Amino acid sequence: MPAGKYKNMLTLTHFLILSFILFSIGVAGVLLRRNIIIVLMSLELIFNSVNISLAAFSYFMQSLSGTIFVIFNITIAAAEVAIGLAILVTVYRRRKTVYVDELDEMKG
Repeated sequence: MPAGKYKNMLTLTHFLILSFILFSIGVAGVLLRRNIIIVLMSLELIFNSVNISLAAFSYFMQSLSGTIFVIFNITIAAAEVAIGLAILVTVYRRRKTVYVDELDEMKG
């Protein structure tokens, strides 16, 4: 084999670093932002970072179980987005705001 043949090959470490960066950005968005829309997008980043990790482990371990978990996780994330947006629309209609700091009470 030539020495430079696999020079540009992606390894499991590359995928895990990408997943860690996305996870960190998502956690920072959840903790630091006050807009509910940004918080929901940050949660999606966290879910997608987990999906990248599971898919990478599944591929590199030649196992189908990680792929099944990824499909299940994508389904759960889609349901979370639908429910989250429905709650967001309802809260906005009642309170006229989407900022977490102004939504500290449940009673309307």
